[in-house]
Amino acid sequence: MSAAWQSRLVFQVCRGRFEIQFHLPRKTLIKAAVGDHYGQFSQGYRWPYGPVGLVTPFNFPLEIPVLQLMGALYMGNKPVLKPSEQVSVVMEQFVRLLIHCGMDPNDLDLLNCRGPVVEELIVKSPLRVTQFTGSSKVAEHLSRATNGKVKIEDAGFDWKVIGPDVAHVDYVAWQCDQDAYATIGQKCSAQSICFIHENWKSTNLLAKMKENAEARSLSDLTAGPTLTHTTKQILDHTNSVAAIEGAEILWGGKELENHSIPEIYGAVEPTAVFVPLEEMMKEDNFPLCSKELFAPFQVVTIYDDDSIDLVLDALEKISHHLTAALVSNDLEFQSRILSSTVNGTTYVGRRARTTGAPQNHWFGPAGDPRGCGIGTPEAIQLVWSCHREIINDNFVPDGWTQPKAT
Repeated sequence: MSAAWQSRLVFQVCRGRFEIQFHLPRKTLIKAAVGDHYGQFSQGYRWPYGPVGLVTPFNFPLEIPVLQLMGALYMGNKPVLKPSEQVSVVMEQFVRLLIHCGMDPNDLDLLNCRGPVVEELIVKSPLRVTQFTGSSKVAEHLSRATNGKVKIEDAGFDWKVIGPDVAHVDYVAWQCDQDAYATIGQKCSAQSICFIHENWKSTNLLAKMKENAEARSLSDLTAGPTLTHTTKQILDHTNSVAAIEGAEILWGGKELENHSIPEIYGAVEPTAVFVPLEEMMKEDNFPLCSKELFAPFQVVTIYDDDSIDLVLDALEKISHHLTAALVSNDLEFQSRILSSTVNGTTYVGRRARTTGAPQNHWFGPAGDPRGCGIGTPEAIQLVWSCHREIINDNFVPDGWTQPKAT
C-alpha cells in the first residue's frame, strides 16, 4: 500500500465521519419529560464541559485527533489539543486548514510539547475532562493525576477466535495478516492473539498466514520500524514467549535485513509464536503471553470443543477489552462466545476482523467506566458532553396556602 494511497484513505475515512456527524439530529441533544404536577416540565440537555483537553497518539496522526477534535468542537467545548510530538506537524497543518476555512483561531489551542509539560497544564488548569488515546500505562497515570476526570481509549490486547466451521481459508488467512501486521502492528486494535479451532489443522491456514507475513517487505513499507520498542526489546519478548514449554516461533522472530532503521526504534520481521493453550493459561505464563507489544507480533494457539471454556477464561483474563473478532458463521458458537465476552468493538462472522479504520460505527473499549468511543454521534455526545436537566416550574396554583413545615 503506497503512502499516497494511505493518505487518501485517511481523508476518506474522516470525510465519511464528518458526513455522519453533520447529519446528527439536533433533537437527539434534548430529551423532554412531563412534570409531576400542572405547569412543570423537564428537559434534559447534552451540555458542553467548556475547557477540555485532548491528547492523541503518533500512530494515526490525522484520523484520531481530527475526529476527537471535531467532536469536542461540535459539542461547544474549548479544546486544548496536544498531538504526539513526533507527528505534531500534521495537526498543526490541519488547524491552519480549519482557520483558512473560517474557524475562529480562538476556538482551540494547539500545544506541541512532551508528556510532562502537558500533564502540568492538565493538572493545574481548569480542564473539566481530558480525552486520552494511547498506552494503558500513561492512561492510568493520567487518571490518577486528574482524579478520574478522563475519557480513555487505551491499550488493546485484541483477540481473534476462529470457530469450528471451516471455509474461505485464503480470506481468513489474509484478514489475519492484515489485522496483525498492517501499520507494522502499531495500532491499538491489532490482532494480538489468535485462537484457532483444531478443525483448521486440516487446512493450510497457518501456511497461508506464514506466506502472507513473509511477503511483507521494507521495499513497499508493509514491514518497517516500530517507534515504541527497540529491536532487542521485541526479540527478547519473542524469545521469552517461545521459551514456554511446547511453544515455538512459527515465523519471523528475526531482525529485518538490509535496513538503516536507527537503534532507538525496532526493526523486526512480522512474527508469530505458537503457545499450547494449557501452558499459556498457567499463572506464570499468562501475563507474558497477554502482554501487549506495539509491534508486528502475535501469539497463536489451538483449541478444541473440550477446551472452549479455557478459551473463555483466557478472554476474560485479558485486562483491556477494546476490539475482538469472532470468525464463524455458526450462530450457536457465536452466541456462546459473545455472551461470555465484553469487548467494545466486536466483529462477528466469516469476515470478522479486529481492526479496519471504521467510518460508520462505534469504535472504543467496554467494561471500563472511563472508556470512550470515537466518531459516531453517540460517541461524540458521550465523550464531549455531560447531562444537564432543566426543570421548568412556572405556575403557583390559585388559592395556594402555606403548608406545615417539614
